[in-house]
Parts: sequence; structure tokens; C-alpha cells
Amino acid sequence: MAFKNDQVSEKETEFIIRTARECLGVPGDFVELGCYKGDTSLALAELLKNSGSDKKLWLYDSFEGLPEKSLNDESVLGKDFKSGELMVTKREVKERFLRAGLKVPIIKKGWFNDFSFDDLPEKITFCFLDGDFYESIRDGLKLIENKMSDGSILIVHDYGNPALPGVKKVVDEWISTRSLQVLETCAIISLD
Repeated sequence: MAFKNDQVSEKETEFIIRTARECLGVPGDFVELGCYKGDTSLALAELLKNSGSDKKLWLYDSFEGLPEKSLNDESVLGKDFKSGELMVTKREVKERFLRAGLKVPIIKKGWFNDFSFDDLPEKITFCFLDGDFYESIRDGLKLIENKMSDGSILIVHDYGNPALPGVKKVVDEWISTRSLQVLETCAIISLD
């Protein structure tokens, strides 16, 4: 089944699913930080179902749209990315799973900095981080970094997107301040 995605391209979605498939044998669950309408989430849930995996899918989103930008996010190209844009409700996401005949994932409502380590699964094998802005990505990285299993994969969306410069800035900062040992734990893949 193909799910239409208006925020992540078809090519990106195919890459996400192909990459997530590589994590099926790694201990831990799948996590998506920033799910919007649940387009990518539906594709991940379908992968888990079709593979017969007992891994759980965890979704985290404010369900209030985009937060306020920081100075790190300012870009002429990103002027359309405003606070409150891209808002959907948790209920809308749940209903999409039910209509698709897929198991409703564990869905947590809040800003990334509202969550604690206890709000996440014990171990993460695959994480798709789509927070659009500097502080959201920073908070998401802090939240998951000690939960990623050896051999896990983290995909950060919008890295290198000139409309969202805060994403690249914070990912580069995060990588530069981590020891090689931390970075060897998981592969970090950025999607432009």
C-alpha cells in the first residue's frame, strides 16, 4: 500500500523504509519524532506488519504545528514556516491508522523538550527525526542519544534544506561535540 506524503518526498519515503528494514534485526523499537499527519508513520507501521516484527512504533508530536523559530532558523527561503503551521490532531493520526487497517502506534503528545527518557522505549533501533527547527532537533537528539542500540540508524530530515538552516547547524554541532564512541553506536543519515 502506498501512502501519499506531502512533507517527505516519495524518494525519501522509499529510502526511509529501505533503511528501517535494515534495523529489523537490531534490538529496540521504531521511533518517529515529528509525525505530522502520520504519512511516514503509516509506511513504517506497514513495514513492521509485513515483516511480522514484534517491534513497536512510537510517535511523538506536539500536535500544535510548528513551534516558534529561533534566530538559528531564520532564512528568506523559510518564511512560510511559521508557528502553528502544519498542525494536525492526535485523533486525525489515529484515525488514519484505523482506516488503513494498521495497528495504532504508541502516540505521545508534547513538544520534544516536554518528554523525559522514561517516555521513550527502553531501546531504539530506528529513529526518524523531523523537527524542522534548531531547538526541536536539538531536543530530539538529546532525548534519544542514550537510547539508540548498537547498529541502530537515525535519519534527520531537512539537513541541508536552505529553508530550514537550523537543522544542519544543530546536527553539525551535535556531531562535533560527541565522542567517536557515541557516533559509532548508530549510523546518522541526513535527508535534504
